[in-house]
Amino acid sequence: MHILKSMFGAIEAGGTKFVCGIGTGPHDLVTAQFPTSSPDVTLASVIEFFKDSGQRFEAFGVGSFGPVDLDLFSPTYGHITSTPKTGWSNFDLVGAIRSAFDVPVAFDTDVNAAVLGEARWGAARGLSDAVYLTIGTGIGGGALVRGQVVHGLVHPEMGHLRIPHDLTRDPFPGCCPFHGDCLEGLACGPAMQMRWGAPAGVLPPEHEAWALEAHYLALGLVNLTVTLSPRRILLGGGVMQQPQLFDMIREQLGRLLNGYVHHPEVMERIASFIQPPQLGSRAGILGSLALAQSAVAEKASIAGGRA
Repeated sequence: MHILKSMFGAIEAGGTKFVCGIGTGPHDLVTAQFPTSSPDVTLASVIEFFKDSGQRFEAFGVGSFGPVDLDLFSPTYGHITSTPKTGWSNFDLVGAIRSAFDVPVAFDTDVNAAVLGEARWGAARGLSDAVYLTIGTGIGGGALVRGQVVHGLVHPEMGHLRIPHDLTRDPFPGCCPFHGDCLEGLACGPAMQMRWGAPAGVLPPEHEAWALEAHYLALGLVNLTVTLSPRRILLGGGVMQQPQLFDMIREQLGRLLNGYVHHPEVMERIASFIQPPQLGSRAGILGSLALAQSAVAEKASIAGGRA
């Protein structure tokens, strides 16, 4: 009789689409994606995908858009909380997966999952401290400190850093519904479209938009560099699909730091210090797979401690 190999399920829950994966690593990962509509419709498609695979799952890992509740002792652990995404506020995402499969489910933000994926298989491999920032429909970030993703009171919200806003140079008020001109409100994809009247992806490389975008992103990276002291910063997301933007950000970051962080990684090897994610668009789903594997390892560790 053929016995199915145990696999891991991964879910990258995004505001636009859910990416689902089955596998053990980059070499055997099989994925599918479904548009994010209502929770009932979306989760029905997700659960059907995994059940139709015929696989036996050891655990699931879920990296989700947020905000989310990551407090294991909270009655709303595993919920998406105060999101503006219609229908998803206070939705029990972890509960829906657990009730369908009855296996361990590890849960984190989508950007924390992405930094985990890059640390396991990508551009942050071998590093104990790194930051992953995605710049797209919104701006979000995950941080790895001493090999562990940063949580805390809730979880990092790097897109909502408050940064200097010169209203003379840039009168655009910002588009964040909570803060107006925070980093996300000034530098996310929708902010660029609202400011310039065209999507970021169609603006030519020489457009003045990119100098302003590099300035705002560099301001955010200065804050992250001096507070978290990462060994590498990875910049992903749709807005970063502009090769010239990386060098512009590096130049601005060096100017803003002004020699204060006196380390060769920043002063001599800044192209390595700030770089794109090696896993590209697969960082989040592979990070969710790493989360699933960590859930099994944690379960085994607890069982071993009780023995």
